[in-house]
Amino acid sequence: MRLSAILSLVVMLVACDAARGPVTLHPADRPPERLSDWGIVFADGKTFELNADVVPYDLNTPLFSDYALKMRTVWMPPGMSASYMAEGVLDFPVGTIISKTFHYEKSGHQKNGSLTVVKADRESALNEDAELDLSDYVLIETRLLVHYEDGWTALPYVWNETQTDASLEIAGDDRQLGLVAGTDTLDIVYVVPDKNQCGGCHVTDHGAKDLQPIGPKAWQLNRDYSWWGNDATQLENWSGRGLLRGFDGDAPAGVRWSPPGQATLEQRVRAYLDVNCAHCHNPAGAADTSALHLNLDAPVDRLYGICKTPVAVGRGSGDRPFDIYPGRPQDSILVYRMQHSDPAIAMPELGRSAVHTEGVTAVSDWIAALNGDCR
Repeated sequence: MRLSAILSLVVMLVACDAARGPVTLHPADRPPERLSDWGIVFADGKTFELNADVVPYDLNTPLFSDYALKMRTVWMPPGMSASYMAEGVLDFPVGTIISKTFHYEKSGHQKNGSLTVVKADRESALNEDAELDLSDYVLIETRLLVHYEDGWTALPYVWNETQTDASLEIAGDDRQLGLVAGTDTLDIVYVVPDKNQCGGCHVTDHGAKDLQPIGPKAWQLNRDYSWWGNDATQLENWSGRGLLRGFDGDAPAGVRWSPPGQATLEQRVRAYLDVNCAHCHNPAGAADTSALHLNLDAPVDRLYGICKTPVAVGRGSGDRPFDIYPGRPQDSILVYRMQHSDPAIAMPELGRSAVHTEGVTAVSDWIAALNGDCR
């Protein structure tokens, strides 16, 4: 089905949310300035909610983003569905809109005029009604990935102070935030990526140059989600609702980053590195010249960083000899770069200003437990 037909179908057939109106797929060359014009999510300063035709979802192991909470959603044109893929991202139809809204719990404190928020120890604050009470939470940004006939495009929207709408910010934005944990406050500059920076992560195949979703893979969606009101996995619920075809009930096991659950330390760390690093550090990714492959299906060998000397990292090596030095996390470049927020050293390069303490601890513990000698 061509995009022109899909646009007509959206306008004519999509069921309307009586209070808000339908989801609207806009032409690629004319994205609206207001997020609300898409009809995906809405806020009135009091409540954040989803269009009735939008489906929220969650991941087993999410990308770390400065301790922000995230609301993820997907919408597909009426009568259309994604194709199941056991490996890689599900194959979504043209016309799909994926959204991710970054938000924080309010701390109730002010510090030098900056917004102070709670340093989240969880990933999602969505209740079973798919709403957020904005007296408790503050919306920062919503990112859209929209699938057109010629590929995906990324659009960053930044929420206004009144929390009633978000505006398109192609050049990105930043916010001064104080992350509160107990009696401690960490001051950061929260960075909303510009349109090109979105491609820095979402172009997972550097040769093809095409943007792709990163999160909605079978192993990531293979978990329950309270919004559905049952104990089935999201894959099963999507299939039952007609949003997913080709799924026979057999899916790769999901690895929950936190809480650990049944996963081993190595499984958790490998899932974490896949999500936070492998969009660049894979054989076809933007960091392919580093010869460091951190994708989940890569063997744990030299190309995974074990006793691997750096190709060219400058200050980023910290004079450490190997990417991963078994038994010696303090001498591993991977840990050194995770521990830094300096843009010239930090990894990942985009998407965070804060150090993910819990991630550093888990990766360090895993490396400390590795056997081997790099001599």
